[in-house]
Amino acid sequence: MKFRRKSADPASVADDAADLLEGADTSGASGLPGEDPEPAGPWDADELPEELAALERVDLGSIALAPFPGRELRLQVDEASGAVQAALLTSDEGALELRAFAAPRNGDLWSEVRPQLAADVQARGGQVAEREGRWGPELLCQLGVQLADGQSGTQVSRIIGINGPRWLLRATLLGRPAVDEEYAQPWEDGLTDVVVRRGEGAMPVGEALPLTLPPQAQRVQ
Repeated sequence: MKFRRKSADPASVADDAADLLEGADTSGASGLPGEDPEPAGPWDADELPEELAALERVDLGSIALAPFPGRELRLQVDEASGAVQAALLTSDEGALELRAFAAPRNGDLWSEVRPQLAADVQARGGQVAEREGRWGPELLCQLGVQLADGQSGTQVSRIIGINGPRWLLRATLLGRPAVDEEYAQPWEDGLTDVVVRRGEGAMPVGEALPLTLPPQAQRVQ
């Protein structure tokens, strides 16, 4: 994922991430003031209130997204198989990546997956800290990457895990939304309108729920 930065340069974002990593709250107290302790969404497709069911959404199979002003919807597609791997809502200063996974009924898959994600970041030479956010424990990550121009850069991200009935929604904030809490607020608010469709078929725990291209989608070469 590449970003054009307008109001903040990459060095500034990296510095902000370093400050947050150093001061990450691991005590269990939330780091986001004024959050709702019981967010209304994301929603399971079978539990969507009637007044919200009429809201127009882009149907991607296992995930349905409501309109998100100022954001562009992109789909991450595996070139070899053609399978859609993730949905991305992007702006000039960041992105929100969404993936859904099969989970046990009434389970807490996020508690199992979170240490694995943290270990993967550390194994690649990155830094990671756990903190409390709007939906509970989340990961703040900083990883060195090679930019398109060959220069070394820093990728910052916040990984949010939300357990649902037989599913886990993993939402990853990239760029400025990962480090600027005020800027991230509308991105988080957008998560409350996401609908997850698990399906009835049996699936291994942790397997990605299938995403599909909407009929109006156009492939960009």
